[in-house]
Amino acid sequence: MPPHLEISPSDLAGLTGLATAPDIVDVRIDEDFDADPRILPAARRRSHASASAWAAEYAGRSLVVVCQKGLKLSHGTAALLRHAGVKAVALGGGFEAWRDGDGLLVRTASLPPSDEAGRTVWVTRTRPKVDRIACPWLIRRFVDARAVFLFVPAGEVAAVAERFGAAAFDVEGAFWGHRGDRCTFDAIIAELDLRSEALDHLATIVRAADTSRPELAPEAAGLLAASRGLSLLCDDDLEQLAAGMTLYDALYRWCVDAAAAARAPSVQALSA
Repeated sequence: MPPHLEISPSDLAGLTGLATAPDIVDVRIDEDFDADPRILPAARRRSHASASAWAAEYAGRSLVVVCQKGLKLSHGTAALLRHAGVKAVALGGGFEAWRDGDGLLVRTASLPPSDEAGRTVWVTRTRPKVDRIACPWLIRRFVDARAVFLFVPAGEVAAVAERFGAAAFDVEGAFWGHRGDRCTFDAIIAELDLRSEALDHLATIVRAADTSRPELAPEAAGLLAASRGLSLLCDDDLEQLAAGMTLYDALYRWCVDAAAAARAPSVQALSA
């Protein structure tokens, strides 16, 4: 298949979680989605039938279209999107090829409902340090690229969550919060089944920095120092979040490369 029409699951997997990852649209019909209601990381469900209506939202951007088997729905939708100036390709083999190749999938049952603009909304305490920056990064890179984060006084989190249809996180008693000795970052990974070597490594570093257990990961001291430094530099929480996204992008990329390096000796041994 010509590369301008299709991307392979392995090539897309190599981009997953990175700031340079393409947008992903899931156009599976309801019957197929209901049979396996998981989505590719940061994918958004949309109808192929109304592609012409929502195409302008992705103009000039790179987009991967996913259907069940990578056939008519994804290729037809991608072709329509290219007419609107979208750099759209289909996922080779579709959802089934991604799933059967052990691609990372997001369990959607616990996700909060989307707002009228199709975005999930989350709320937490103001003046974040580690967990309250790490969690938004995780959500935007692996769950909802357009997610909205509200930072409010600690005493108002529950009321804001109720009035604005937001999901409270990293506050006492919240569903999306600390569980035992695990921090909220861990809880999101577990609840959404976001398991990978790189994310597990990053979760250990975040947990070590957030729960004052530097013995868990040597990188924790550096993350804690950088996080506190960003908090001191930024008076605005959203400004800090933007800076923190870059910090976690870099740390995650390092974890990805570390995981690949750890696998390399075994691969070399098998080929010897």
